Amino acid sequence: MGTVVFDLDGTLADTSADLIAAANTTLASFGHPPQLDPVLDAATAGRGARAMLSLAQERLGGTAQADLVEAGFPVLLRAYGEKIDTYTKLYPGARECLEALRAAGHIVSVCTNKPERLARELLSRLGVLELFGAMIGADTLPTRKPDPAPYFAAVHQAGGDPKHSFLVGDTLTDRETARAAGVASVLVTFGPNGQSVAALQPEALLDHFDALPALTQQLLGD
Repeated sequence: MGTVVFDLDGTLADTSADLIAAANTTLASFGHPPQLDPVLDAATAGRGARAMLSLAQERLGGTAQADLVEAGFPVLLRAYGEKIDTYTKLYPGARECLEALRAAGHIVSVCTNKPERLARELLSRLGVLELFGAMIGADTLPTRKPDPAPYFAAVHQAGGDPKHSFLVGDTLTDRETARAAGVASVLVTFGPNGQSVAALQPEALLDHFDALPALTQQLLGD
């Protein structure tokens, strides 16, 4: 059996609008107007809560408190947890792809830098949590991507072999994780970073989930 390890945000699901909404809600709780746009700042949303708050602090300039990022971090996580799937949807073909991979005898798992509790909640609401053999979040282990340990955990906990696996993601972090783990990376072009991921020189690009089952056969030599 081969194992296909998926990133979550920007790879399996378009989560940027809900993340940006949570960031702007957080800013409002500190007395600031919205600073982030769900379309223009989608790539920043994919880098996590601190990245969004850092960008907001930069735009606020001298009007932002010095510790906005750290003070706002737990507030943002609470706000996001309360409205985690208002706008979020799986990318087209994602569920069908997961089912096809499993039907072909492959294992699928998740390795994300989203906190595990929130990742499980979101995947459950999207109706696909039960398809994954393992779910490794940012706080599951002492380290997170691009450290390879979470990737290896996502493979081993699902019953797979890292030598017969690869990573599907959408960012430089995913590319570096795959490189550190010594496995191939497939970067999606339909996420917030679009075709720019080609510059990261992954082993393959993915324009639509329909193409992943055949690509899996190529990469895993099945």
